[in-house]
Amino acid sequence: MTIGASGWRFAFPLLAFVLLIVLWELVKALVPANGVSIGEQRVLPRTSDGAMPHAWAVLTVLGEADGKTTVGATLLRTGGFTLGLSLLALAVGTVVGILLAIVMQRFAWVERGLLPYVIVSQTVPLIALAPLVAGWGGKFVIAGQPWRPWMSIVVIAAYLVFFPVAIGTLRGLQAPAKASVELLHSCAAGWWATLRFLRLPAAVPHILPALRLGAAAAVIGAVVAEISTGTAGGIGRQIIVFSQQSTGNAARLYAAVLAAALLGVVLTALVSVAELALRRYSRPGHTSGGSR
Repeated sequence: MTIGASGWRFAFPLLAFVLLIVLWELVKALVPANGVSIGEQRVLPRTSDGAMPHAWAVLTVLGEADGKTTVGATLLRTGGFTLGLSLLALAVGTVVGILLAIVMQRFAWVERGLLPYVIVSQTVPLIALAPLVAGWGGKFVIAGQPWRPWMSIVVIAAYLVFFPVAIGTLRGLQAPAKASVELLHSCAAGWWATLRFLRLPAAVPHILPALRLGAAAAVIGAVVAEISTGTAGGIGRQIIVFSQQSTGNAARLYAAVLAAALLGVVLTALVSVAELALRRYSRPGHTSGGSR
């Protein structure tokens, strides 16, 4: 029995995870509990249970009591909250990024004037931006409804999503060869027809990888925003709660961090479903010499 290409695609990440656990346990078994220091500089980390719990301890802690429920149930509830916000942020960031890319492709002067600021925007520390967004949002009223804390989280996470989507889409929109564009123009196709039948299909192979990056960025942005704004209900805030309980055993903290990482995997898997729906566009054509 042989494993096909699709089987290896799933087997390699699993094998890498198993290897990581093995290396983790080797370090815990071989490195002293207080770590290794040269002079006053620690070169190897501490391996006590308070700093580096066993892999199986992280799994078994899911069944421990956490108030009226268990740690696993708490992580499932808070992870679901964060996943919902991440999905919304991915949708908002994708729409904004694609629309921005279309405008920049249509008007060269917009690209020249706006693209540098789009790039610079990603240098702003997210932990500094989050309180500002939360403060500004508190002054808005949408359809008679006050600004909710979760809205700030969506805006902050979408801020990270729109950048890779905008850059990837812009590159894809500019990918068709000049001859292909001129062929459509010779058939009396206007800008909209060219966008719909040539540029957008050509951009799909560039948009899909950008969406995978955006999915990971959405989770990171949501978790950091929850921590920075102090919004309760999400896994970001739960990480803070468990970190305050990790004096004797950090298993709960590592379980929360692992759950947050799994959210990125789930969101990326959802993007893969979109790839299946658009698989006929998934292979970039032989294009060169992009034009407007």
